[in-house]
Amino acid sequence: MVITQTPFRMSFFGGGTDMPEFFAEHGGAVLSTTFDKYCYVSVRHLPPFFDYRNEAVYSVIERTKTADTFDHPLIREAMKHLDMHNLRITYDSDLPARSGLGTSSSFAVGLLNAFYAIKGKTVTAEQLAQQAIHIERELCQEAGGWQDQIAAAFGGFNRIDFAGDTFQVSPIKATNSTLLHLNRKLLLFFTGFARYSHKVQETLQSAIPDKVCELQRLKTYVDEAEAILVDGRNLDQFGLLLDESWQIKRSLTSSVSNTTIDDLYRSAQQAGAVGGKLLGSGSGGFLLFYAAEDRHDTIRQALHGLMEVPFSFENSGASTLYCVAETFTKTNDRSTAHPDNLSEEAK
Repeated sequence: MVITQTPFRMSFFGGGTDMPEFFAEHGGAVLSTTFDKYCYVSVRHLPPFFDYRNEAVYSVIERTKTADTFDHPLIREAMKHLDMHNLRITYDSDLPARSGLGTSSSFAVGLLNAFYAIKGKTVTAEQLAQQAIHIERELCQEAGGWQDQIAAAFGGFNRIDFAGDTFQVSPIKATNSTLLHLNRKLLLFFTGFARYSHKVQETLQSAIPDKVCELQRLKTYVDEAEAILVDGRNLDQFGLLLDESWQIKRSLTSSVSNTTIDDLYRSAQQAGAVGGKLLGSGSGGFLLFYAAEDRHDTIRQALHGLMEVPFSFENSGASTLYCVAETFTKTNDRSTAHPDNLSEEAK
């Protein structure tokens, strides 16, 4: 049995430029961090005593005889891609899905990490990210960028650059004190709305040819924000950049924001927020604000109808919490799994 832990991410700058439709020609960059909210995936081989061969437990319970009959596209395609059989898969999470924190990509990374572990194979963060991108964007045909899978796999506070068909992860060279001060100035609120990210991403994808200038401007904010963090002397400039970036992002398509989100953002600003943004592709999920600590209570009062989620930056990335090796032998009809040493036949 294997249990993996994979963090969620918050993206500060450059979102949209991580879409291959843009960066293949213009290059892209994002500034993001993972934080201490996670998804957990457990995988074990299913004993051969049932009339079904696989079971997946998430918001529903699916039981199938073959991997290709799973309704969940990610589970289906990941099992087929890595030739997995006779599994019981469970998913649990600290935060709700479809909330702008890269939850689906964290699940993809955590699931792949568990699959490789139960096969007895070690993979790098780069390999996990590449595999998750391939499965979500190509096999599942879901629109979107690359940053979520990379952030979840690597963990930490990073700049991620995109060019051609490659990416590069560079940890931000800020002091621990600077990152701690930034963390303390940020507030995270759940708006209560949920949406499918790839639907919003489809509208952004189609808008890219007409929004190249705006996306190039969003990319420059990554350089400016990185310089602010490395310097560490005027973090309020980071908050102001968040506001400028959000105003540009919400102009990309009508699906990025809505009247309710705009009203909540305006209320937080009036209560003292320097800047902020809606995390993810848009239309709902989590609102992030930057403000002086002595304004936090006023902002909380202004947004009293929303749930606040305290958080801390983290650096672990995709990890394995528990692993007991299993010997798995696939047969023509039934399969067996025993807690023992992993066999190379576990494919």
